[in-house]
Amino acid sequence: MLAPLPERMRPRSLDDFIGQSKLLGSQGALRRAIQHNLVPSMILWGPPGVGKTTLALLIAESTKRPFYPLSAISSGVKELREVLGRSSGLFSPIVFIDEIHRYNKSQQDALLAAVEKGQITLIGATTENPSFELNSALLSRCQVYILDTLSKDDLIRMLHQAAEKDEVLKKKQIQFESYDALLRLSGGDGRKLLNLFELVVNAHFSEETIIVTDESVTEVAQQNLARYDKSGEQHYDIASAFIKSMRGSDPNAALYWMARMIHAGEDPEFIARRMLILASEDIGNANPTAIIMANACLQAVKAIGFPESRIILSQVVIYLATSPKSNASYLAIDEALALAEKTAHLPVPLHLRNAPTKLMKEIGYGKNYQYSHNYEGNFAEQNFLPDELKGTQIYQPGQNPRENEIRKQLQKWWGEWYGY
Repeated sequence: MLAPLPERMRPRSLDDFIGQSKLLGSQGALRRAIQHNLVPSMILWGPPGVGKTTLALLIAESTKRPFYPLSAISSGVKELREVLGRSSGLFSPIVFIDEIHRYNKSQQDALLAAVEKGQITLIGATTENPSFELNSALLSRCQVYILDTLSKDDLIRMLHQAAEKDEVLKKKQIQFESYDALLRLSGGDGRKLLNLFELVVNAHFSEETIIVTDESVTEVAQQNLARYDKSGEQHYDIASAFIKSMRGSDPNAALYWMARMIHAGEDPEFIARRMLILASEDIGNANPTAIIMANACLQAVKAIGFPESRIILSQVVIYLATSPKSNASYLAIDEALALAEKTAHLPVPLHLRNAPTKLMKEIGYGKNYQYSHNYEGNFAEQNFLPDELKGTQIYQPGQNPRENEIRKQLQKWWGEWYGY
């Protein structure tokens, strides 16, 4: 049986690997470690289809080490102990664990002991932020390498490499009229790109010359579009639809997309974390209770697990979707960060500085500072920014009842200073 195109095109050496030039270029830190056989235990963190599994295989082949692959979905402590019990040579064997974020605490603890003793060199692959998903002890003993999404040039190179070098495809005359549909539908996922490309070629395989057009790609994609797959395929598309439905105040659509994720076996904590981000980014001070609700939801999901947590998720999704919206805090911090980058050289005004020593007091530290609680309404009008930025407005309240009240208060305090 013919293997799928992504498997047939899996790189056989580091020089054939497409993408990740920062790590694997001639001066890349990971490439140098591989060349000198000084490979640390590591976590490969990146989106689907960027080559995490392939890279682990290449590391094992390049360093001539035994390679033991495990999946966190299907393996447990028993399978892990079987691997750890195998003898190793001069260099520790590589144990590759796909979706390592799905290992529970006892499984991670078993890995920790093996890594500490040098029994194994661990390579874990994850699409999730390891800071959230892995315990700190294990994470501190691993080097985290962040794999970037494949660029447009990387993906196009991958297509041409397949068309020219694959034993099956190179027998056909393949021409690319456009890449837009292939790139758009693959979403930066190299595996998805090659699968879709092979479907397009197979649909026209009887033709002498196969011309890849946006129309031919779209037609094939509509016929073969895979359903949500928590390990990759439509993972980010459906998560995006879920977030945008809540942002757009549509509880019906938000519940539907969440149900699609739950039906596919998505981790409920992944869903709850996205809701917590939205509560601040898209609701913020229009309804400060939203972030409290979202955080309580995340803690409850962790405490009671599935299936009961589906009810809590549903309640909070409806609450967030029907809440008033504001992205004012999101815009304000980005504005502040941009301003800070440009003006980090500006000194703190003397009246705002602490004066713990006599000398500091003598040169003016803290002089003329007005302690707000000594004034009516706990407010004293004074400049809190560097003098060069005096009057620079960063926060603009959103258009909603609560932030309209905030605007009125800011106008009372700072109307002449900041233009509220």
